[in-house]
Amino acid sequence: MDLTEQLTGRFKAEFLGRIVAIVSSGLLMVLLARLLGPDEYGLLFLAISVFSTVGIFSKLGIAKSGARYVSEYKEQRPDQLPHIFRTVLAFNVAAIVIVAVVMAVGHRQIATILEEPDLTPLLLLGALYLAFEALATYVRLMLQGLEEIKFSATVHAIDRGCRFVFAIGFVVLGFGAIGALVGYILAFALVTVIGLGTIYVRYYRDHAAAPSIEDGLPRRIGEYSVPLTATSTANVLDKEVDTVLVGFFLNPVAVSYYVISKQVIQFVETPATALGFTLSPTYGAQKANGNVDGAARIYETALSNTLLLYIPIAAGLALVAEPALKLVFGDEYLNAVPVLQVLAFYAVLQSITKLTSNGLDFLGRARERAIVKGTTAVMNVGLNIVLIPTIGVVGAAVATVVTYSLYTLANVYIIHLEFDLRVGYLVRRIALITAVTGVMAVVVFFAVSFVEGFLSLAFVIALGVAVWSTLSVLTGLLDLQQLANAL
Repeated sequence: MDLTEQLTGRFKAEFLGRIVAIVSSGLLMVLLARLLGPDEYGLLFLAISVFSTVGIFSKLGIAKSGARYVSEYKEQRPDQLPHIFRTVLAFNVAAIVIVAVVMAVGHRQIATILEEPDLTPLLLLGALYLAFEALATYVRLMLQGLEEIKFSATVHAIDRGCRFVFAIGFVVLGFGAIGALVGYILAFALVTVIGLGTIYVRYYRDHAAAPSIEDGLPRRIGEYSVPLTATSTANVLDKEVDTVLVGFFLNPVAVSYYVISKQVIQFVETPATALGFTLSPTYGAQKANGNVDGAARIYETALSNTLLLYIPIAAGLALVAEPALKLVFGDEYLNAVPVLQVLAFYAVLQSITKLTSNGLDFLGRARERAIVKGTTAVMNVGLNIVLIPTIGVVGAAVATVVTYSLYTLANVYIIHLEFDLRVGYLVRRIALITAVTGVMAVVVFFAVSFVEGFLSLAFVIALGVAVWSTLSVLTGLLDLQQLANAL
């Protein structure tokens, strides 16, 4: 089987797994929003944002660093893999224990700082959340490093499916936001048990291992985790601290508006996330084998096709935001409309970085990415502090888009240094995609005023898709034969 067929098979598995996961997450998002209401929903996700912020220290980039070396050593020295698994897990568990203890002791103080006493019982569960979430991340990243994308996708689907069942089940039984959080923890725990057990049986127990770990390898894993930790810290400042700041400056209801909008963006990011997760280790493996040109063509094709999908999605999302939020989540969430419209552009930026940023880690460019990410993340926090008190929750969305634009451009520039991309080819493609999107947007703009229910909303979306697909085929952006083969 050639590389293209391998990548296609892996992407299909990852995409299918993420479809299951995103459908479960989408249903969970809608049902929790309606069952809990804006205030309790906001409290739940304010707590989760706190956990994500503190979770930097329970992961420390250790598992991602290990995944980089798993990807490299499975090609050159597979007898080192059992040692890598064990070393990375030991580092991770040590970090988890320290952070879990600190969280258990300091949960009341965190609630006091945020001036939200109702957060206290949710934060008390933080130790368990942080422990199992970090271990589930370890499992997923080790499988990614092994390029076991199919099994990794299965694990991800199980996580999100069980999260839906457990969280909704506990809420329906009357346990509210606390029950939903327990559902999340149980899903992480189940995935951890399945993942660790499988790695042990398939890649550790009977694997031919070297007598000892290669001299200096634990040190290199630890050293490479430093820039990855910096990137993770910056990533959290970008994606979670803004939510915490909305809670600090405003209230849990405003948090619910912001979180709902971001979750919609995450929902539409499924294809790009799946493709980026699939391709990232391949960049490193191809570079290790000396096939840089092949890796460059893979990236260019993936980027142009991703933008062909996401630029129109962003435009359409901004245009149908109001009727969509009203119909799906209810009138209580209509104040989230301007937030979602601003974040629609963020979806395009995210689609680019999903293909690029993780690939840089596997190419050994984690340090450069960490510097850029840290700089833009600090800018993001500063803009949030200025804009949230000034223009409310929309300010958080504006800050995210402005700083993430700079981060995205830097990522593409760094991978260009690695691959020497065909800039002219990409610019021509993007210009043509933008023109097609413009025509589609005009049609949708006039049609959206007729939306009165789910059926008419579906018709407007279908009309936009029809215009986009027709123009994409006529301009040569979309090859029907390739699309048929892919499907």
